[in-house]
Amino acid sequence: MAEYKGIHGTKIQNYTTDPDNPITGQVWYNETSQTMKFQYPTTIAGWATGGNMNTARRILGGAGTVTAGLVFTGDTDPVPGYSILTESYDGTSWTEVNDLNAARRAFGSAGVQTSALSFAGYDVPGANLAITESYNGTCWTEVNDLNTARRNVGGSGVDNTSGLCFGGYVADSSTLTESWNGTCWTEVNDMVTKTQGLAAFGTQTSSLAAGGYDYNPNVTTKTESWNGTSWTEIGDLNTARYNLAGSGSDNTAGLAFGGDLVPGLTGITEQWNGSTWTEVADLSTATGSLTASKGVGTSSAFAAGGETSGGVTGATEEWNSAIPVGAWSTGGSLNQARSDLFGSNGTATAALTVGGYIQPTGTYIANTEAYDGSAWTELNDLNVAKSSGVLSGIQTSGLYTGGDGGPTGGGSTLATNESWNGTSWTEVGDLNTGRRYLGGTAADNTAALVFGGTGGGAITESWNGTSWTEVNDLNTARTQQGGVGIQTAALSVGGRVDTGAPVEEFAGVEEWNGTSWTEVGDLNTARQDLASSGTVDSALAYGGSGSPGAVTETWNGTSWTEDSDLNTARNELQGAGTSSSSALASGGGQPDTAATEEWTKPAFTVKTITSS
Repeated sequence: MAEYKGIHGTKIQNYTTDPDNPITGQVWYNETSQTMKFQYPTTIAGWATGGNMNTARRILGGAGTVTAGLVFTGDTDPVPGYSILTESYDGTSWTEVNDLNAARRAFGSAGVQTSALSFAGYDVPGANLAITESYNGTCWTEVNDLNTARRNVGGSGVDNTSGLCFGGYVADSSTLTESWNGTCWTEVNDMVTKTQGLAAFGTQTSSLAAGGYDYNPNVTTKTESWNGTSWTEIGDLNTARYNLAGSGSDNTAGLAFGGDLVPGLTGITEQWNGSTWTEVADLSTATGSLTASKGVGTSSAFAAGGETSGGVTGATEEWNSAIPVGAWSTGGSLNQARSDLFGSNGTATAALTVGGYIQPTGTYIANTEAYDGSAWTELNDLNVAKSSGVLSGIQTSGLYTGGDGGPTGGGSTLATNESWNGTSWTEVGDLNTGRRYLGGTAADNTAALVFGGTGGGAITESWNGTSWTEVNDLNTARTQQGGVGIQTAALSVGGRVDTGAPVEEFAGVEEWNGTSWTEVGDLNTARQDLASSGTVDSALAYGGSGSPGAVTETWNGTSWTEDSDLNTARNELQGAGTSSSSALASGGGQPDTAATEEWTKPAFTVKTITSS
């Protein structure tokens, strides 16, 4: 048997307190508590945005996994109607592949990306179908029909040689079950309760059916388990619904999510452990008539298509049961509490906080403070006291651009630009368009990008170390946004848009490629006056909104995922950081605060080793 020293290269160490930075897999002995301990990354389960299907549709079929998925047919309502389209998923994007032979919706599905089944359904004239099609990874082939034509069925099975079709609607909701052996369907024992529009997952010999409704309709929470011979009623769902989706490996492990309520739609997700359902993290968008992956347990899944309050959708969401969780911890406080801070400068251990506004005295300040990972030190001031400009760059080479205040007082839109060399500020070339509450980002004081803002609309300007040049505008004019990245690769995150509505917080995100802006995945929580930091592939958005918020979201280059909140809710705060794994939040309002928080991801949980 291997010894601990042989694996880790050292003996178990004794400490009077838990070590600050134990390595992965390290075990130690705490002399004070007289216990053996180790730590592991803290994780949560949740949904994240995946790639959109090429064609939005509802009441469609699905097969495969998150990284090798398949969706097919469905209803593209209102035009052109029932579909024969098939799309393949690689974990990032959907690709159209060969079509089915027969258009339909409300059918059953089973299998994986290279070996799938489609059976039953409903066609355009309104007739129930018994059609079965088999997919070999390239094309669909019609094979032997079901014995009983029907729609709104449940389906399960691992490939195109073994499947199960159950429930559905014939002339009423049905209990019928048929088993597929790769050649033909055979009627087997019926379900206990007639149902249609249910969640289904599992194999030919081990399946689960949950939720749905009978033809009255009476929406149900009932769950039935199939053991290869017969159905048994077991633990109910917590929330009754129909037109929901299910994904799981067998009758002991799976997920049920989305669906129609009476009335409305839901994003509720429940996890099955073989005996009971437990509510877990909801879908980002309440969706009914959607489809899901097949043949996987509770560690991963996809949800695709369906109908939302906004209509038929092509959206995809991906379930991950082990998303690393970050955590905010208290850092050294600023010497001067302040708000009206925007932008990001430096890293979590080498950052600046500059300028700002003091409530309730209404005082603009020029203060500059530098952070070393534990404490703030006052340095040389800006040449002009101001707030609501954007800070960018790094601790030794930065810019403070635009803003409000200065000689003209409050309500101004400044075009001024000051450059920091690590010691002092120097006034350099002005913006072409003066503005405040703008977004911006820079690698240093020689190459920067600013965008939006009050007085700026959607205008974007690029800095070459000497002067500003107007480049292509944002797609959506906004103010009070976050900025991430560098001059040639940036994100504009959230903000406020002028809609005339009482609430104007914005969730939209745009990506800059050095030439133009493209709309990308929205924040989960719309907000203004937030901080953001990182790169276009790995970023963090935190705090903000009209009322001070604490929400933190991480960006992976494709989608945003909610993570652990700030300890102190605030808006108009300063940011710092170069990725989604390390960041700094300082100052902000309301009320004004000097608090600083340091972000680390993943966070870790310390566990005591016991004999049980």
